[in-house]
Amino acid sequence: MIGRFCRLEPLAPAQHAGDLFAASRLDREGRGWTYLSVGPFADLATFQRWLEDAAADPARVFFTIIDAASGRAAGVACYLRIDPPAGSIEVGHIYYSPLLQRRPAATEAMYLMMRRAFDELGYRRYEWKCDSLNAPSWGAAERLGFRFEGIFRQATVYKERSRDTAWLSIIDSEWPELKQTFERWLAPENFDAEGRQIRPLRALR
Repeated sequence: MIGRFCRLEPLAPAQHAGDLFAASRLDREGRGWTYLSVGPFADLATFQRWLEDAAADPARVFFTIIDAASGRAAGVACYLRIDPPAGSIEVGHIYYSPLLQRRPAATEAMYLMMRRAFDELGYRRYEWKCDSLNAPSWGAAERLGFRFEGIFRQATVYKERSRDTAWLSIIDSEWPELKQTFERWLAPENFDAEGRQIRPLRALR
């Protein structure tokens, strides 16, 4: 999936692990892993084993997010809970290194994954789930156009604590308008000479 700021490639641990691990080390306190079931990772070998397990999981389809400017891998995301008969698919296991956070490529990556799910694969429901305490993830989902549906209480246990899970979604009838909004936001004329957005995504929706 190719955009202006990034491209998404199928996760290839042997090819991407080095760049991804180096990018993750820029997050010195490991905060980006707080609400994920794995990480932070102390060494490249352990990190690569996780990537290998992720890439081999038949229930999930992982992508590496490549920053277009540097050509380096800077994050991962995947499709999961893939249910073709119901027309439902989830985006998750999102890890953005500091090289991606709050950058246009971060938004574009999510747009590209939505576009493939709705326009190319024909799904009618696109889900986002996060720990109910994960305010940055919840806020990011709503900024992207996901609608809050509810809280699943005590939905799982990870990292030795109970998690309530917030469910959000976009459905196919909402996608055409959202797609236009993303394309207006991503247009070159919406960025100044320093690459800063002129109009925020929420303002365009």
